[in-house]
Amino acid sequence: MSDSALNLFPDAIPVDKIRYDERGLVPAIVQDYLDGTVLMMAWMNRESLQKTLTTGETVFWSRSRQELWHKGATSGHIQKIKTIRYDCDSDALLIGVEQIGDIACHTGERSCFHQIEGKIAPPPGDTLSQVFNVICDRRDNPIENSYTCKLFAGGDNKILKKIGEESAEVVMAFKDDDVEGIAGEVADLFYHTLVALAHHGVELKDVYRKLQQRRG
Repeated sequence: MSDSALNLFPDAIPVDKIRYDERGLVPAIVQDYLDGTVLMMAWMNRESLQKTLTTGETVFWSRSRQELWHKGATSGHIQKIKTIRYDCDSDALLIGVEQIGDIACHTGERSCFHQIEGKIAPPPGDTLSQVFNVICDRRDNPIENSYTCKLFAGGDNKILKKIGEESAEVVMAFKDDDVEGIAGEVADLFYHTLVALAHHGVELKDVYRKLQQRRG
């Protein structure tokens, strides 16, 4: 499925070309622009979409209250627009945002999609984020015989030594032009680097922000 990126300038956006339903609404899926976590789904009409593009923050249409709804206006958990795309049929929106406060759901959870069979669970993001979350959980809730916990127990000496070893193995895998080996060794390096980040209290999203800044 192809999609088209909308320019965040009101006079250049085909607001009237979006295919609204019989109620004049279009579904909008909101996701974290850094790790891709789906945060929520809401509805927009022409006016709310126009205001979203004009203000740079999400504005939805509340079906229950029959009025515009500026997300976070009361709670402070506003959503700053980073990207907006519409699908190949022009009848659905995908909005990438910076979620202020990292809370999108009215329940206080990061994402509205936080339930699995009635249980509360963190919403899935990209693979690195999922692995990082597990690593942070091992740091905060140690498990006996966990390799990750043993790394934390060893502190910088053990963690940084492993990063050095894995870096050397990555170099050798590239020199050998071993495709499978390269993937495996880079995965090991990523993992041990994530452990170091967690050990020093640095969030993975801070790294993503740096990459986004350098991407321009």
